[in-house]
Amino acid sequence: MKDAFLKYLSFEKRLSSHTITSYSNDLDQFLLFYKSYSFSDDLIKVDKRAVRSWVVELSLQNLSPRSINRKLATLKSFFKYLIKRSLIESNPTSGINSLKTNQEIPQFIKEKDMMFLFDNLELNQDFKGTRDLLILELLYGTGIRISELINLRSSYINFTKKEVKVLGKRNKERIIPLHDNAIIQIKKFIKIKNDLSLETSELICTEKGNKTYPMLISRVVKKHLSSLINSKKYNPHLLRHTFATHILNKGGDLNSIKDLLGHKSLAATQIYTHNSIEKLKETYKKSHPRA
Repeated sequence: MKDAFLKYLSFEKRLSSHTITSYSNDLDQFLLFYKSYSFSDDLIKVDKRAVRSWVVELSLQNLSPRSINRKLATLKSFFKYLIKRSLIESNPTSGINSLKTNQEIPQFIKEKDMMFLFDNLELNQDFKGTRDLLILELLYGTGIRISELINLRSSYINFTKKEVKVLGKRNKERIIPLHDNAIIQIKKFIKIKNDLSLETSELICTEKGNKTYPMLISRVVKKHLSSLINSKKYNPHLLRHTFATHILNKGGDLNSIKDLLGHKSLAATQIYTHNSIEKLKETYKKSHPRA
């Protein structure tokens, strides 16, 4: 059953090999627990009490709520699959809620460090150097997700209005302004692609003209950020957090940032107010007579 489920996931959801391995490990942990819990490996007999006991067991192992929720999500997907294939009649994970998690304050790069990065990057004016700089300009200049960058098409750029159309989650469209440096870099890269006869509908591509992929984007970001900036993380999402935090610190309102980021609700955007509050505290200490 487990092997069939993993094959189903890899086909239906196009998951990475790393994610598939994670799913497999989660299921192995539950199956091992259930065997010791009920002295049986018959999944048809799994009930809500067994699932809840597993969650308690994971909590006693001092796993974080986020990790437990991921494992629970794997189990829910597994039993939904069994229901869909008519292998069981009822879903024992139905009605079992995820654990509450503490919301992490997103890390971001200081504005002066970002300016230092762009001022001191030493990149060649060839295909690779121009593309790498464009990736950094777009991630920091628009706050788009890595998947949105990969699927960004040249036809989505409006050079006259200096804006770009982005297709977010559930193919929801949003319009994001483009700054002058991003416009210049886009035009440079398109010219290089044309000179190399790389006819691609996507704006960002590989040197062979193929559609780019998450690992390539991550490598580019890590390579250039780690060379000039000291941070705990070097990933594309760090630039998205930095984009949002800098706009908020400059007086941007939450609703506007929500629309720019493509968040469904304001609650998702409010995590950035924590960083903004720290900025306000600094300003208060420097400015208030009694501080």
